[in-house]
Amino acid sequence: MKLLIVESPSKAKTIEKYLGKDYRVVASVGHIRDLPKNNKKAIDIPGGFIPHYEVVKGKEDVIANIKALAKKADEIFLATDPDREGEAIAWHIAQAVGLKNPKRIVFHEITKEAVIEAVAHPREIDMHLKEAQEARRVLDRLVGYDLSGIIWKKVRYGLSAGRVQSPALRILVEREREIRAFKPETFWKILAHLEDKKKNDLAFECSVEPRDKKEVDTILKEGEAGTWKVTDVKETEVKRAPRPPFITSTLQQAASSRLGFAPARTMMIAQRLYEAGHITYMRTDSTNLSVQAKKEIEAIITSKFGANYFEPHSFAKKSKNAQEAHEAIRPTHMDKESAGINDEQKRLYQLIRSRTLATQMKDAVVMRTKIVANIDGEKIPDFHLNGSRILFDGWTKADPAAQGEDVILPVLTKSDPLKLLNINAEEKQTEPPARYSEAGLIKELEKRGIGRPSTYASIIKTVVDRGYVEKIQKALKPTDTGEVVSGFLEDNFNEYISDSFTAEMEDELDDIATGTRTYKKTLTDFYGPFEKDVKDKGSLAKATDLGAAPDKFKCPVCGSSMIVKLGRGGRFLSCSRFPDCVGALTIDGEEIKADEPIGIDPVSGLQVYVKTGRFGPFVQLGEEAKGKGKLKEKAKKASIPKDKKLDELTLEDALVYLSLPRVLGKHPDTGETITANIGRFGPYIVHQTDFRSLKTDNPYTITFERALEILKEPKKTRGFKKKAEK
Repeated sequence: MKLLIVESPSKAKTIEKYLGKDYRVVASVGHIRDLPKNNKKAIDIPGGFIPHYEVVKGKEDVIANIKALAKKADEIFLATDPDREGEAIAWHIAQAVGLKNPKRIVFHEITKEAVIEAVAHPREIDMHLKEAQEARRVLDRLVGYDLSGIIWKKVRYGLSAGRVQSPALRILVEREREIRAFKPETFWKILAHLEDKKKNDLAFECSVEPRDKKEVDTILKEGEAGTWKVTDVKETEVKRAPRPPFITSTLQQAASSRLGFAPARTMMIAQRLYEAGHITYMRTDSTNLSVQAKKEIEAIITSKFGANYFEPHSFAKKSKNAQEAHEAIRPTHMDKESAGINDEQKRLYQLIRSRTLATQMKDAVVMRTKIVANIDGEKIPDFHLNGSRILFDGWTKADPAAQGEDVILPVLTKSDPLKLLNINAEEKQTEPPARYSEAGLIKELEKRGIGRPSTYASIIKTVVDRGYVEKIQKALKPTDTGEVVSGFLEDNFNEYISDSFTAEMEDELDDIATGTRTYKKTLTDFYGPFEKDVKDKGSLAKATDLGAAPDKFKCPVCGSSMIVKLGRGGRFLSCSRFPDCVGALTIDGEEIKADEPIGIDPVSGLQVYVKTGRFGPFVQLGEEAKGKGKLKEKAKKASIPKDKKLDELTLEDALVYLSLPRVLGKHPDTGETITANIGRFGPYIVHQTDFRSLKTDNPYTITFERALEILKEPKKTRGFKKKAEK
């Protein structure tokens, strides 16, 4: 019996079918060992950055099973993924199971031919690749652990930082600052509707966008008085070359813009397609296509579109260190037009197949037309009208979504007269730069050399999961916490989150993979200066504690005394016992001091406070009554909406928030009250046990009559109840 070890159970089933009864294929289900969570035990820094690995919880049975099968096996093949991570997993399996001289095989597509070819040509575990992965893992742990410790002291307990995530966060924060600093300018867009001899209404646009209203008035006046004609017609033939086949980053970008898939989701779907044998390995930055794949592509293009559409292309590598997977992402069998077990998989497969076919097709040819018009004497700027038409669709035949639509213009010649129908100006304002989308951030990270193909999706997921970034529609917006963390790192550790440093470190890790740098020297050169900076900044962080706050400042969550700290926005209060109780009750910034009322409720006569708790800022009516347990009477509190700026909060706002729950009236049938409130899942009204979510109505303003209308509507049954009934 021959034993072959892979990472994924679904991959194991596919490969076992190809190899037959003489082989047993088992899965490690990803990593079986990792660094322990306790950093002091994880890495022996004085000994040369030696990592101490532990078996991943729950993987004991996996290791025991592999050991038992290995004892019975005549040959053992390690067939984990063809990248650094896969090489490291292969090494860990060999170490944990105690394998002697296992055979390492790699394949970039799960097809019968590829698997059999790989088994026929085994090699040893590549220790350079393993050390490159290990260096990245150790480096990320050291940087993350040390920076996070400083942030806990300086900013807030529980926050964290990462070697690659922090530069990505900085990019998003820098864009947000550009947006805030942006000052809009007024300009005018001028359109002239002109009619040709055939009565076509043509909308010509002014070639300049004036900032001065006087200039606008002059153009309008001259345009209305002048005699219009065609002053020039330009036709330019333009070729559009096909784009390279997909690599990891471009697949994520295209799937985001075309299919609406988040990068992490794209990688999950691609993983399923790969494991099922439909596409080649999806973590790659190589744009190469194999000779055999090109032959298949040529045959399909010739038979489906015609020989005049085929043209071979080779594409330069996207980066100077194209990683271990030697091919671009492509279908394993090009003749298969559809693949996948669900709609998402089929759509992503179709996207990959279309791009792959297009790479070996002729350029598309487009005729671009520009018609220029002006008045006699040309006393005003030119007005132009643009159009285009496809002369030869070329590669867009395989990828219609990239084709675009023809904009056909009427045939006009120079000096043709034009009749003015109307000319008008629309006032507009310049727009700030747009926030990055997920696809846009990946493109920017790739351009700056930050991260590698396998890390882009996890970088975005990490900054979102940590609460540093939020998704607003398709845009990535830094949160207040994200901006504070990034600002602190920029002020104190800017060198380590700069583009140049991060990209150079990625290159050094690549050099370890090729054997031109050593593991120990790379980490030693980095960690010596870094550790010194961390210690220096750590002392500084402790020095920013300015001492105990006045007695009246108590933590609104646990009641402990507060201490005053110094942050980017000035002094702020922090709980002396649990730093994560209060994030940043600012003293100098927004001038909202703890336990200082913002006004008095005219109805109850109680003072109204703004406080910050574990779940964010809130308003409170009156003081917390003294007492213990159930005898303690709690003051009325209400959350402040996330989009409300604290420095704009008024007493009137606070009283509105404190008005919930609102009793709207008594139901005419039952005599029981109807109440409006905001709960865990959003705003709602309730009558007895009948809860109704408010989709468009506001709980602060909804009327009794409107509530009755909502309660009369049939209540929607949840999907799982319908299934149960069936």
